[in-house]
Amino acid sequence: MGNTLVEMPHDVGTRSATRRMTGTRLILRGAALGIAGLVAVAGGRAGAQTRRAKPAAKPTPAAAAATVPVTLELEPRAIDILKAASATLAAARTMRFTAVVSYENPSLLGPPLVYTTRSEVTLQRPDKLRVITTGDGPPAEFYDTGTQLIAFAPAENLVAVADAPPTVDAALAKAYEMAAMYFPFSDVIVADPYGDLAGSLKLAFYIGQSKIVGGTTTDMIAYATDAVFVQAWIGADDKLPRRLRAIYAADPAQLRHDLELSDWQLDVAIAPDAFASARAASTTRIDFARPDPMLPPGLTPPTAGKPTTPARKK
Repeated sequence: MGNTLVEMPHDVGTRSATRRMTGTRLILRGAALGIAGLVAVAGGRAGAQTRRAKPAAKPTPAAAAATVPVTLELEPRAIDILKAASATLAAARTMRFTAVVSYENPSLLGPPLVYTTRSEVTLQRPDKLRVITTGDGPPAEFYDTGTQLIAFAPAENLVAVADAPPTVDAALAKAYEMAAMYFPFSDVIVADPYGDLAGSLKLAFYIGQSKIVGGTTTDMIAYATDAVFVQAWIGADDKLPRRLRAIYAADPAQLRHDLELSDWQLDVAIAPDAFASARAASTTRIDFARPDPMLPPGLTPPTAGKPTTPARKK
């Protein structure tokens, strides 16, 4: 729900494993979830039907766009919806949800190809997280047990283990620092989703309602920072995010990243053993390791002391 949208890499471990881990699995953090503003382009054909006069030259998109005034403002109704969603998520002591991410990657032919992953997420504040990911690539499991961070690659039967920091926010930052691991839904599980976003907001406006997305009525809003433009669908009644669609300003291909969130359960009882894996505990252990740099355009690593997923350059 923040200003980025990213995905967890699929493998953990050695140099070769970490290369596979990121590869096509790496997409941008949000996000969340920039484009400083969107402009409507209207091209006229005035005079085209008058007599047989020579038609006027068709204006270029850039010239037409330049004639349309754009005002960047934070519309109160959109901000209220963002704040309500953030408050609902931050107040939950436990949560479960399903995250399905579809993201575009360039193809050799030019048009992008779409890849998809599915993550089953379980959170218990302040210090426990489980993410079970499947999709167009090898499966992956990530656990924050409160005392350990565990990244398990079932296909390779390899596991990496490290000491866990005291909060989930800090665990997300440490996973990135150790192995360039981060998740497309980080902005909905951090302690203060709106607080992480508010300082960089440049634009926010209300679009209308949808009765299609998520099988319920949602309020559609759009918001932007200097880095990313996001359209969001947020439950009109329960204030839970159902879909986030992002495009990044620093990406010359303007590839689209789509996050669907479903099966929400807040403040439910979670078994103590939910944040552990018997199989991971008995498999071959390796060290966390960062892959070779493969970051998308404009992405920068998280800064020390700010335990959230990576921010983008302005």
